[in-house]
Amino acid sequence: MKISRWLACAVITASIGLIAGTASAEKIKIGTEGAYPPFNSLTADGKLEGFDIDIANALCAQMKADCEFVVQDWDGIIPALQAGKFDAIVASMSITEERKKQVAFTNKYYTTPLAVVALKDSDLTSTEPAAMKGKTVGAQASTTQSIYAQDFYTPAGADVKQYPTQEEAVQDMLNGRLDAIISDKFVLTDWMKTASNDCCKLVGDVAGTETETGIAVRQDDNALREKLNAAIDAIVADGTYKKIQAKYFDFDIY
Repeated sequence: MKISRWLACAVITASIGLIAGTASAEKIKIGTEGAYPPFNSLTADGKLEGFDIDIANALCAQMKADCEFVVQDWDGIIPALQAGKFDAIVASMSITEERKKQVAFTNKYYTTPLAVVALKDSDLTSTEPAAMKGKTVGAQASTTQSIYAQDFYTPAGADVKQYPTQEEAVQDMLNGRLDAIISDKFVLTDWMKTASNDCCKLVGDVAGTETETGIAVRQDDNALREKLNAAIDAIVADGTYKKIQAKYFDFDIY
């Protein structure tokens, strides 16, 4: 569920959807963050992994395209797309009216609500704004969750702190500097599966925040957008999407 960030971190090349002996395969550069597990993250040896990455691989194979991943800090990801550093963003970016002023989106490839996590001994039992009065709430900057927190939790009396990455917000909560974190529900539930996270509890979903996530392209690149739409439809229809989904989730996110 994302908006934009500043400097490019690294470029990782990964040939996907290779067509043996076909030198004329379309070349597509895909921007992603690499810091938003389980959707996109970097392994210890610098390889990209996650749901977004597997979906991008499947779409490139479906389009018979050669694709290259570019790892880009979140705050600069839309400017980097507009500057031509890559051709599409596959990075769990929520489709919003504000972003449509800057980029064009494909159809959705998953749907998610926001949720709130707090320390296990917290007295928080609701995600409603009134419950956040006097609380310190963390969110990743330039995301739909940070916008929600600023628009609804700050006026209700919460102290909203923003972080460059989700991991930094989590660490501050574990260190006692935050009462709660608001984020993508699927990111939070994946994090809480690990044994070390029995410190925390899922307070609940944030009502009215369910959003669709799409692939962003430049506004004038309708040809690529339509190819991606057709590829999304194809991998959903042939079962590829469900196989990828099953690696990460035991419920339907489409």
